[in-house]
Amino acid sequence: MCAGVPRTASEEGWVDISVPLRSGMVHWPDNPPVRIERMLDIEHGDVANVSTLSLGSHTGTHTGTHMDSPLHFVRGGEGIDRMPLDATMGRARVIEIQDPTSINPEELVPHGIGRGERILFKARNSALIWWTQDFIEDFVYISREAARYLAEREVRTVGVDYFSVGGFYKDGVETHQALLGAGIWVIEGLDLSGVEPGEHELICLPLKVEDDDGAPPGRSCAGEKNGIRSARRNRARRRPLRS
Repeated sequence: MCAGVPRTASEEGWVDISVPLRSGMVHWPDNPPVRIERMLDIEHGDVANVSTLSLGSHTGTHTGTHMDSPLHFVRGGEGIDRMPLDATMGRARVIEIQDPTSINPEELVPHGIGRGERILFKARNSALIWWTQDFIEDFVYISREAARYLAEREVRTVGVDYFSVGGFYKDGVETHQALLGAGIWVIEGLDLSGVEPGEHELICLPLKVEDDDGAPPGRSCAGEKNGIRSARRNRARRRPLRS
């Protein structure tokens, strides 16, 4: 997919909630850039098209839509290859955030978040088509207090619609430590612009990179992509989300 192209639900009701990778796309300021280059090209006389994808080195796996493993901020934490599949497959709840600055416990308490839930936060970030712009420093993030609240509620997975669960100027480290230290799996860089609040089915399977602190999502073995599907549609045939 090309950046900026509207995405709609498929005939099965799935909505792609990942953002497209492209050369030169926005990235976290101190992270390496994305480079996609054609190594072999049919137009230049080669027998096949073969491209190279470089996410940079070290933290380059934290670009676009991606996941954080506990190892990202926890010494001796589990790598992304140790993630249980059910952490990001199954019922998920999209909660729309009204606060234009950060996600706080006061806004979360009325939602009755419970143990084992997969929670995706849709803030004003989703409306910005942020992956086509320069880096936005004042994105909506999860405050350290909200992160601790989610850890206390023992949620399974948390997803946000910008690069980081923590803020750029505030709570970057503290929020990561609170979530990942509690064993919560984190999805960052989602595009929830086409998803309504409520219950959905989710599929988000990261690349299986051994002992790594994070990874972008890959395709499942059936060729389906990570995404989301409303759980209100055909409850008798629950299906997962793909991106």
